[in-house]
Amino acid sequence: MFRCRVNLSTMIFLVILQGAAVVLFCGWYVQLSPCTSAPSNDKVHVLLLSSWRSGSSFLGQVFSQHPSVFYLMEPAWHVWTKLQKSGARVLRMAVRDLLRSVFQCDFSVMEAYLPEHHNVSSLFMWSHSRALCSPPACPLTPRNHFSNQTRCLQTCDATGLQGVQEACSTYSHVVLKEVRFFELESLYPLLQDPNLDLRIIHLVRDPRAVVRSREESARAFESDNALVLEHRNIPAGEVQYQVMQEICRSHVRINERAILKPPPFLKGRYKMVRYEDVARNPLEEITAMYDFVGLEMTRQLEEWIYRVTHGKGKGSRKEAFKITSRNAADVSQAWRTMLPHNKVRRIQEVCKGAMSLLGYRTVNSEKEQKRLDIDLLVPREPYQFSWLPAKTEHPSKT
Repeated sequence: MFRCRVNLSTMIFLVILQGAAVVLFCGWYVQLSPCTSAPSNDKVHVLLLSSWRSGSSFLGQVFSQHPSVFYLMEPAWHVWTKLQKSGARVLRMAVRDLLRSVFQCDFSVMEAYLPEHHNVSSLFMWSHSRALCSPPACPLTPRNHFSNQTRCLQTCDATGLQGVQEACSTYSHVVLKEVRFFELESLYPLLQDPNLDLRIIHLVRDPRAVVRSREESARAFESDNALVLEHRNIPAGEVQYQVMQEICRSHVRINERAILKPPPFLKGRYKMVRYEDVARNPLEEITAMYDFVGLEMTRQLEEWIYRVTHGKGKGSRKEAFKITSRNAADVSQAWRTMLPHNKVRRIQEVCKGAMSLLGYRTVNSEKEQKRLDIDLLVPREPYQFSWLPAKTEHPSKT
């Protein structure tokens, strides 16, 4: 038998050489695998980040009706409703952890916030999710069809959370709409999680239009207002302005954090969208958002988008929380003829910095406010508002 004798010094040299090779390989691998790379399962996770009455329900439907999307509306509502005595700052970590689980299609975390006997109808605004009205969650609506909320409420309300979880796992994109985040920092662990490919679409709207819309359903926001203001004792007449000040400050914090010296793991993950730009050019803006998250526009979706943005009128009070066919451009301008100028001046005072940053011109008189031929939207420069990631292929699971 052939024998090879190796002395001790040679063996030590070989061990050191092998260790060096491992270190070099690991360094090479890390350089080629940046923190923004997608997880191995190719599922894309999208957070629609906005505030109340900013067009986020419409934007949610833009994603919900896509056949590749599992959509859920404001899961953090359950946290804020269950823990009302706390404030927004204390609850942000609980909200973040809830989103992490739901993004990974783990709905067991919801049980802590739901009644003892629960099913899909226990989830906030569940019927707004086309995925929960479609197979495998419910046989009512084929995936390539648009859902009917009324029929879904009547037919699909008995599905258990296990069925919701199984349905979630069959989609290439999980999209959550949320209005209860006021900064980006608490989301950093999600952006750094190797199991998530998180994209953030930050939807903003002219604060004067937001106030006009909030006034149509003011009582619905009383509980949320208390949490936003950390239960501070504020005169009733000042509450809406203090809330708007917090919301405007949050938009500034989020946008500046994402644009000015952002951490490397945020690059390519953030896109800011103004509601007014969507109202003026819905197809162009929505196509850009689809591209940002790796979704394809279809002819059916193009026709649906045209129908819901080219209806008649501005919408009624009864339709405040419904997605109906309206004239989107008229809706975005409604505040100019319906909001008293003294309120407009007050909103401009508390939101001056945000309006300047986000591209909304102020008005100096009631006459100027009501002259609809004066454009109050500053043309945006795209590089100021988003970093678009390299286009990647994300297979649709239908």
